[in-house]
Amino acid sequence: MKADTLAIHGGFAGDNETGATAVPIWQTVSYAYKTAQELADIFGGKAPGYIYTRIANPTTAALEARLTQLEDGIGCIATSSGMAAIASVVMSLARAGDEIIAATGIFGGTVSLFENTLGRFDVKTTLVDVADTNNFENAINNKTKLIFIETIGNPRMDVPDIPAIAEIAHKANIPLVVDNTVTTPFLIRPVDFGADIVVHSTSKFINGHGTAIGGAIIDTGNYDWRKGAFDDIKKLSERVGQLAFLAYLRNVIYRDLGGCPAPMNSFLMLQGLETLPGRMVKHGENARKLAQFLKAQPKVSWVNYPGFTDSKFSDRVAKLFDGRGGGLLTFGLGDKKRAFRFIDSLKLAKNLANLGDAKTLVIHPASTIFHEFSPDEQKSMGVSDDMIRVSVGIEDFEDIRADFQQAIERTFKETK
Repeated sequence: MKADTLAIHGGFAGDNETGATAVPIWQTVSYAYKTAQELADIFGGKAPGYIYTRIANPTTAALEARLTQLEDGIGCIATSSGMAAIASVVMSLARAGDEIIAATGIFGGTVSLFENTLGRFDVKTTLVDVADTNNFENAINNKTKLIFIETIGNPRMDVPDIPAIAEIAHKANIPLVVDNTVTTPFLIRPVDFGADIVVHSTSKFINGHGTAIGGAIIDTGNYDWRKGAFDDIKKLSERVGQLAFLAYLRNVIYRDLGGCPAPMNSFLMLQGLETLPGRMVKHGENARKLAQFLKAQPKVSWVNYPGFTDSKFSDRVAKLFDGRGGGLLTFGLGDKKRAFRFIDSLKLAKNLANLGDAKTLVIHPASTIFHEFSPDEQKSMGVSDDMIRVSVGIEDFEDIRADFQQAIERTFKETK
């Protein structure tokens, strides 16, 4: 099936007992078996079955199957949040004394996870600029266990050369982890460009309605775990082959950390996936129009949208996303005071810490999601005091434009 069809039908063919076409919500903690031997065999891996929703759940399994198909992977594990997905991957691959290479300009929460939380466990992170792909190769040493990038950096809007970085990672025999939250499988499937692991915050575009928190980890099948520098996973590959990473993740890290989604949240992600193809088209169209509108406004200091033909990443956008720039953009009005006044003047767009919603959302990154970083650190991440990040929704564009136009006019009228 094609991607638009998979988004609706993937991972679930209907319920044979009831005829239900929507995935049922198995809202249960555990699963009973008739005999002690049955449960013992499932615990021992000798028979398939569900044990405890912290490890697996039928509703969540349907979500995992659908995401696997959409990303063209070999398997998926859904998590309680995007951060839980990233943390689970890193804790599967890195130990004390190991190192991570990550792109600058990625989500501040991810940087905090890498530098603050994982740093406490002696896992070091080196941040490099994606504009020059050689930076990744230069940062690799014998302690490096993974490279982490976002398809489009949030909020710096940088676009990494994924195939080139994948080649560098594979030459060093380390996996490339790609966060596909901002673009989703409908702008890019990272597997096609060499990515080994794909992660999502499904709270964003996949859910699409701001109703549930979730995440996902997909193994693309590109990395040969039998030859990797991960002893526990390599040993497990002798028994389960290419599924070794997913098996280790589910049966050790995922099980022990407890980062599972609630069945109801998995159901809400499945509902979101059904409309994702059409929403991504409208998000992208509206974002392009809004970026062009803002660029034409004399009072707007700057606009950063990767879909611009004059963007320094336009060649990569053409190669990776078929020229589509996604639904996220940033712009500036000169200073923090004007940024705040603009946000306060909006009537349609919502001021909140999320993206990928059907509604248009704005936030001032420097004072919110990046507030814990110093001015120099913010600058290195591409965050300025006048930056406003916009997640462009699927409303009628004329209503979005009118809202932004009146907010700009009010901002400069009030700050004269």
